[in-house]
Amino acid sequence: MGESKSAVVTLPEVFGPDLLTEGIRSRLRALIETMIEAELDAALEAARYARTESRAGTRNGSKPRTLHTSFGPVELEVPRARLRAREGAREWRSEMLPRYQRRTPRLDETLLGLYLSGTNLRRIQAALRPLLDGAPVGKNVVSRLTRRLRDHLEAWKHRSLKETSYVYLYLDATNLNVKVLGRVRKVPVLVALGVRLDGQKEILAMEPQVREREASWREVLESVTRRGFNRPTLVVIDGHAGLRVAIDATWPGVKVQRCCVHKLRNLQMYCLKEEYPQVRRDFHEIAGAESRPEAEAALRKFVRASQERAPKVVRSLEEAGPELLTFYDFPQEQWKGLRTTNPIERLNLEFKRRVKTQGSLPSEASAVLLLFELLASGQLRFKKIAGASKIVDVVKAVSEQIKQAS
Repeated sequence: MGESKSAVVTLPEVFGPDLLTEGIRSRLRALIETMIEAELDAALEAARYARTESRAGTRNGSKPRTLHTSFGPVELEVPRARLRAREGAREWRSEMLPRYQRRTPRLDETLLGLYLSGTNLRRIQAALRPLLDGAPVGKNVVSRLTRRLRDHLEAWKHRSLKETSYVYLYLDATNLNVKVLGRVRKVPVLVALGVRLDGQKEILAMEPQVREREASWREVLESVTRRGFNRPTLVVIDGHAGLRVAIDATWPGVKVQRCCVHKLRNLQMYCLKEEYPQVRRDFHEIAGAESRPEAEAALRKFVRASQERAPKVVRSLEEAGPELLTFYDFPQEQWKGLRTTNPIERLNLEFKRRVKTQGSLPSEASAVLLLFELLASGQLRFKKIAGASKIVDVVKAVSEQIKQAS
């Protein structure tokens, strides 16, 4: 009697052999070895078997190594060599493939991203079995990767901002679901995003806090100031009262723009469901006007029409005061980018997309590390602000105002 066939169907049986990946992997060895050979030729200043007086060392055979890549494991023969130097001969070491590297950086990024998202090691090993294929991936490996990322995060948090000029500053909080003392809680991460002279947006700080309050925002603003951040021309914020107080304490008299999207959400809270479509249309006439006088006229019209039927809506709208219309003081090409905190909202959306399969994150530290990993890996990119070419005009106008005032 023959051996009984397993009742469990494996995925390779379902999808069939992966001839494309196998073909790429077979070529990958030759490609990697060719690149390392070229690196060694440059270090020796001579190709293999070449006889030249400028040769900087001698080859010394090769050694086998298994490199785990995004296409699975690749068996390599890594060349060895001795380089001549004044202090004596030394062993050549490849910069392309460091001495103890057993996995490609992209595979390490995948491992770390899965772990920070809350996936345990057993599930990681199961999910990446075709790529790992025997590679040792235990707690020590993940701890080493996490420690390396944490070191970079600490250096990033304390980096100097003196050498870059920032014109605009967006401030808002991103709320993350994190397990704290056995319960899932919303942990606010206070985010500062600056706009440089060239119009490029750049995250300056991401600080987790117990709650969003004045003292928390003061800590963030004092931190960026200590690192060399100068007084901005405009600060774009939501309606958080503590944040507004912290801004006044840090940069008295600075121009502030209240986020139009946040304000519209607030208005929705104070009106009936049937009334909201009209409220939204009236609000868009204010925030979407062609000029400040037109916006102010639309605002007065809104107040007159809603004073009796929706007094709470009017009070909420008037609470923002002139700061709802500050963006009209800047070039029209920039209005769309200056009237909301949407750039920071995009950070929140990208983060939620990354962790949508998890209900929460395992810790506050892993949440911030995952945010930083999104940033450091280039997965989170910001476009230049609309009307970036007009920033120079804004800076000139501010300088002229300072001269006249003095």
